Amino acid sequence: MLLILSVLMIGCFIGLLMSKKLSALTALIIIPTIFALLSGQGAEMGTMVIKGLRTVAPTGVMLIFAMLYFMSVTDAGMFDPIIKRIVSAVDGDPVKIFIGTALLGFIVALDGDGATVYMIVLAAFMPIYERVGLSKLSVACLLLQCTGLGNMFPWGGPTARAATAVHADVATLFVPMLLPLLACVVWTFVMAWLLGRRERTRIGFHSGNSATLSGLQFEEKPCVAWRFWFNWALTIALMTLLVLDVVPMAYLFMLATAIMFVMNYPQLSQQQEQIARHAPAILAVAGLIFAAAVFTGIFSETGMADSLATAIVNVIPPALGPYLAVITALISIPVTWMVSNDVFYFGMLPVLVQAAGHYGISPIEMARAALVGQPVHILSPLVASTYLLIGMLKLDYAQAQRFTLRWSFITCLVLLLVALITGCFPFYRDA
Repeated sequence: MLLILSVLMIGCFIGLLMSKKLSALTALIIIPTIFALLSGQGAEMGTMVIKGLRTVAPTGVMLIFAMLYFMSVTDAGMFDPIIKRIVSAVDGDPVKIFIGTALLGFIVALDGDGATVYMIVLAAFMPIYERVGLSKLSVACLLLQCTGLGNMFPWGGPTARAATAVHADVATLFVPMLLPLLACVVWTFVMAWLLGRRERTRIGFHSGNSATLSGLQFEEKPCVAWRFWFNWALTIALMTLLVLDVVPMAYLFMLATAIMFVMNYPQLSQQQEQIARHAPAILAVAGLIFAAAVFTGIFSETGMADSLATAIVNVIPPALGPYLAVITALISIPVTWMVSNDVFYFGMLPVLVQAAGHYGISPIEMARAALVGQPVHILSPLVASTYLLIGMLKLDYAQAQRFTLRWSFITCLVLLLVALITGCFPFYRDA
């Protein structure tokens, strides 16, 4: 009975999301509630949900303050001097322009929000792309790598979802993935160099005929110099403490946000304005995290997850079971393009985790493996920010998909290979 209910619950959840009959927020709450009642455990629903909420509370708090922190330091002018220096250094050379695009893209991607990356980078570089006549498909490809990788930071969404799904601490999940992420960042700069070389040939660039970039003006906020140094010092200190894991991540972001507000927005009205400005985006993401507690709490506590995992284990050939981590990583590449992160991490990952446990693969290793598909997921038609990028560059959506997919697939393979080498999850393990 529980097996049938678990299959129907996941099927309804995925179907309603894919058909856009319900939003992720409402589906995460309503669907498990209905199936808990059908299982005859309606009286225990409240206890189940509270258990789920306790597991996601630190992640939700961290996410709220991390988004507020990075969005607010961006508004304070943290990136303005970098934009000015990068633009002055590119000198009309396509290779330098694309490397500068990737550099600024990764810096802004620290806030984990794709829309912010596109708005800031294109505001700085669009006049340059048009002046030099560069391929905007290549620009879109580079920026999608930046956001796909930046989205994997704990405050970006997928990592928080994966941690929530397996009831793991976000820092413990994420820190071992830093080296694979760094390898992908290096690969993205190699990609920028390759695309830039292609553009040099296409437009016939050489040092003697570089397009002039003089006269391009960029708005600069007042007091940007001291804000630049203070905000970057604060951010570097924050990142260092996050890696060292000496203080809970949620508290670190709460403290950093408070310090940043005092220094950049000393007046109460300014702080209220910042909170009001970014509240819609923050609420949308944080709401999903807390709504997921209903799904994961009920799915786990009713026994549905265990029954479904047992059934999956029974149909997986014994020869493939020890490879479930790498299988999950490979599956995540196409699946996260076809479905939303909510469907994959809240609907599918818990089942795979339960199955992998029979072979000695830990939930946190499975969660890391499930992140491998993120560079391709950013291309999904379900990702709203990608439409913003395509619209700002005035590109054909299908053409941009075709051009970028092969590069993003290589990024996924780099992430997978380095993650296996560094031991983020096993290629093979047999309990």
